[in-house]
Amino acid sequence: MWVFGYGSLLWNADFPYSKMMSGSVIGYSRRFWQLSPDHRGTPDKPGRAVTLVADENGTCWGRAFKLLDENIRQTLDYLNYREKAGYELKKIKFHPDDGSDPFNVNVYLASTEHNPYYTGPCNNEMIIQTILSSHGPSGSNLEYALKLAAFLHKNAPHIYDEHLFEIEEKLLEHCRKNGMTEKFIRELSYV
Repeated sequence: MWVFGYGSLLWNADFPYSKMMSGSVIGYSRRFWQLSPDHRGTPDKPGRAVTLVADENGTCWGRAFKLLDENIRQTLDYLNYREKAGYELKKIKFHPDDGSDPFNVNVYLASTEHNPYYTGPCNNEMIIQTILSSHGPSGSNLEYALKLAAFLHKNAPHIYDEHLFEIEEKLLEHCRKNGMTEKFIRELSYV
């Protein structure tokens, strides 16, 4: 069984797997249209997390992880808990970067029905303000957004994720303007 990661699973795949492949899913785009009341925010002040949204012209780069056969149930239980705030598991086609044949992967994406945390389309300024002001048990929302962008720059320089990189640019502009030099900003080589 394969699981596709396109958000924090990219740098925090803290579950057992036997193989990892980089590649893309077609027909989807990565968007900050999911609120995070449990990791990068709180129930009273949710942060933002990425989800995949159907987009006929979209492509989203990420990584597929092959779960260890003997740990599939425990790993899925863990991932179901980790992705509990409005995400659902769906099968989609993964296209490996190495040109090998596409194959099905499981992916967690925000449910658009009966999900109080799915915002749908909203302007980037609203997203940016939420990211700048939110913090949860897993850390600051700013750290999440910048780690995601930095990971793509480093590991997929051939990819241009317009939505993510526009938000990254505005976040960094705000950080520079306000003299923000948190440790993670320095570690990501932004300053």
